[in-house]
This record gives sequence, C-alpha cells and structure tokens, in this order.
Amino acid sequence: MTAQTLERTQAAVTRMPLQVRAKRTASDCVVELELVHPGGAELPAWEPGAHLEVHLPSGLSRQYSLCSSPEDSAAYRLGILNELASRGGSRFVHEKLQEGDIIEVSGPRNNFALVESPAYHFIAAGIGVTPMMPMVEAVERGGAEWKMTFMGRSRTSMAFWKELADKYPGKVNIRPDDEFGFPDLAALLGEPAENVKIYACGPEGLLRALEGATGDWPEGTLHLERFAPKDAGALTAAKSSFKVKLALSGMEIEVPEDRNIVEVAEEAGAPVIFSCMEGTCGTCETRILCGEADHHDSILTDAEKAANEMMMICVSRAKSDVLELEL
Repeated sequence: MTAQTLERTQAAVTRMPLQVRAKRTASDCVVELELVHPGGAELPAWEPGAHLEVHLPSGLSRQYSLCSSPEDSAAYRLGILNELASRGGSRFVHEKLQEGDIIEVSGPRNNFALVESPAYHFIAAGIGVTPMMPMVEAVERGGAEWKMTFMGRSRTSMAFWKELADKYPGKVNIRPDDEFGFPDLAALLGEPAENVKIYACGPEGLLRALEGATGDWPEGTLHLERFAPKDAGALTAAKSSFKVKLALSGMEIEVPEDRNIVEVAEEAGAPVIFSCMEGTCGTCETRILCGEADHHDSILTDAEKAANEMMMICVSRAKSDVLELEL
C-alpha cells in the first residue's frame, strides 16, 4: 500500500470523539456547531475545502464542510442545513444534539482543494458558502485578488452573510433571490479570463448552469463541490458485470449487473472503506492498477477521469472486462 493510500485510509477510518462546545442558530434553516476535543487537545490540521464526516448515534454518517479558520487548532466549526428531505442526519443535529454532547467524527478530508491562483471568483449558494469561508480567508491572507458572489432564497436563510460582508467590505456581493432574482451568470462572470479560478458550491441547478456558462473559459478554471450526485440517473441505469482483481487482498471478485464494487468486495472480506455510496464524499477513492474505469462519481474532474488513475468504487464500474485495484 502506498503512503498516500495509507494516509487516505487512516483518515477515513479513524474516529475521534469531539464535544459540542457551542450550538447556535446561523439562519432560519442552518445551525452552527463548534466542536472541540473533550480533553482540550489540539485538533488535526486541515486545508481550505476540507470536510468532516460526522457519525451520528443512529448509525448515519454525514459529511459537512469545515467553515472555521484552518489556523484555529482548538475548534472545528460546521454549518448544517436542516434538509427537508433528510434521512435523519440534519434533523438529529437540529432537534436532538445539545451543547456538551459527544459525537464521533472522522477526517478531515479534502476533495475540494484550493488551487493557487492570482485571482479567484467564489460563487456560493445557500449552505454552499461553508467551504468558501476558509478559502477567502486564505486568499485574503495570501494577497490574491478575489471576490465572492453569495446567493440564497433570502437573507434570513443565508447563514454567515453578515459575518462575511462585515469582514470583507466591498468583496462579497450578497444576492438573495427575493431581492435580486437569479443572476445572469454570463454577466456575473464577465469575459473569459486567464489566471482566474472560479470556485462554486450550491444546488445542482446552479452548478450545471455554471458549467454551461464557463464553456469558453480556459480549461481548469471551474472548480465545483457537489452535495448530491451529478447524474443520479447513471446510478440506476442498466449495467454490465465485470471482474475485479484486488491486488492487496489477493482476491478476484465478480461484480454483477445489480451490485457495486464496494458491496462485493466487502462481502468477500476485503478491507473496504466507504461512506456516502453516491460518489460525492471521496471516502472510497481507490487506485487503478490495470484496466479502464467507467466513472460515475461527482468528484473527479474530466482530466482526472481521463487519466484513469483513481476511481470511486461505490458508484463507478469498469469499461474493460477486468479491473485491477489497489485494494
């Protein structure tokens, strides 16, 4: 196992008990949590864009972006939306979790790393603002040119908008829909430019619109983080069976049409690490040693998929008859 794979695996499986030091209302649909080590120890370091996986007493695990400062090693800060279609995770946090409670987390992990650039445009909608908060702090400290566009239904629904506007006057454009309507993205983005990175997080409709609006921009300009699968239909589409060689476990498994690599490998006794089972969290990322993957995740870029070096084994399959994985 490579050092990188070992580090990734350890981050995914190591659980750490943290105490809820504070729970505050951040908007009419978002609560803010501050998590600390019960014994006062420093917390693991992280970089802007990272998330924590929170393991709830019900057995559910959910990923939430860190919105605190990476410079603060004493506490992690999360903003958690009360999802109307929740399977119980956000509802538990909003209704049951109390200050002083202990919860288990793993991570931090980062699938949304901040790439160095002379200039940035951060575009956030709703709870999508959370990964942007440590990013703008980092680029402000580093002296890069930047601006943020922050959208939402209304100011009352938009957590942290006043904090951002007060901290960075003139750099954060607050655009609630009930005041401004949905923006003209082409006008918002302006003309395609070199040396500008666009970071965006929010509902799927916005992210798809941005993908269309940046079609003429230089390759690698747009960086997205999704909370839901980009193509949910692909997860239920007709599939073919294929074989997988597990290089580290010394096994060969057959993945039938109606199952995925995670399920079959775990059943065979391989040490599989996974969480969301939707291709959005990155926990199950696995190195490809031989063969060609059929990617269905919402994390890897088109260039990363074309490189055929890594895959998310919870949703992705094989184009070749046989895949060999570092598993």
